Amino acid sequence: MDFGPTPEQERVRALARRLAESVVAPAARRADEERRFDRSVIRSLAREGILAGPLPREYGGGAWDDVSFVLCCEELGRADASVRGFVCVHVGLVARTILDHGTEEQRRRWLPKLASGEWIGAYALTEEGAGSDAAALATRAREQGDTFVLDGEKVWITNGGVADLLIVFATVDAKLARKGITAFVVEPGSAGLERRRMPGVELGHRGADHAHLVLKGVRVSRENVLGPVGGGYAVAMQALEHGRLGVAAGAVGIHAACLDLVVDFARRRRQFGKRIGDFQMVQERIADMAASLEASRLLVRHAAWRRSQGGRGPADVAAAKLFATEAAQRAATEAVLLLGSRGYSSESPVERHYRDVQGLRIYEGTSHIQRIVLARELLGKDEPPEKPARGGRRVGKAP
Repeated sequence: MDFGPTPEQERVRALARRLAESVVAPAARRADEERRFDRSVIRSLAREGILAGPLPREYGGGAWDDVSFVLCCEELGRADASVRGFVCVHVGLVARTILDHGTEEQRRRWLPKLASGEWIGAYALTEEGAGSDAAALATRAREQGDTFVLDGEKVWITNGGVADLLIVFATVDAKLARKGITAFVVEPGSAGLERRRMPGVELGHRGADHAHLVLKGVRVSRENVLGPVGGGYAVAMQALEHGRLGVAAGAVGIHAACLDLVVDFARRRRQFGKRIGDFQMVQERIADMAASLEASRLLVRHAAWRRSQGGRGPADVAAAKLFATEAAQRAATEAVLLLGSRGYSSESPVERHYRDVQGLRIYEGTSHIQRIVLARELLGKDEPPEKPARGGRRVGKAP
């Protein structure tokens, strides 16, 4: 077993770390305080090829494997969860979904614009009554000649207020449940699309764009159906695997950032005549944070490695997201406590990490949903009990 990154993977990590330190981190605090999506940061990432990374070269991409992508997300997550979230939606949920399910004509029409950052992508699945239960979508798609007409509302759509291209999920027949769900690509300039900012103030990810979308008679050409009509549920679930892996990697980044901040503080802060890092109770917290970080990192990279080998492992990705996000939440809580008043204010990034990490336990399926995915994979399908035959004997396979 070789746990070291390849030279290409190391190059991606070095690039992402350089951009995280020089571009993302310096803008993070102001974007958070002003609740402002910083488009200049995204343009910088686009120029360096981050938005194109996992796409094939023929569409303007960098041909990264999944391990390279999670290394990138980890580095961006160390600096700013909002920017990491943008990248995971734009690249993982949108561009890679078009790559997976689009026709060749659709790929050539949309992917180069997404890869260059000319267009921003958003993934419009969530509704007020359909979050974890994606099959309960209320957004409707009526067929009219060569077009479909979309009517409905979507909430908490990351990038929704700034996106040029949206993948919108709607049902062609509510009675069909998940078999009626279809994925539609809404291009720039489509009439009938209204964008509103989500009400209230977000707990975290305040540098991201979160929108409430209202679709009133939005017309979509049949050529813009992504995958088969009625096949949208499978499209959505496969897309969420890309997103979940990026979220898990982002959680590793937050965890690593919190550990770095705690170790640095424990070396410098002196109480009762010595460093606080010399107190065994503080050492215990630091050791636990370090051990759980390594476990999270290995789970995430193992899931990414398996996908890079051609295997689809929903349970691997679910386990990685579950463990990494929960471990990062504990690490952020400990970091706030250990830094004391400094961790309680925006003077330190710890306060922002503490708020941001809560969203990672919700986005792309809550921790509860990840447990369900993992448990169902372990249990398998339920097999009905054997029916007893006449005379009381059971009919079944011979022992």
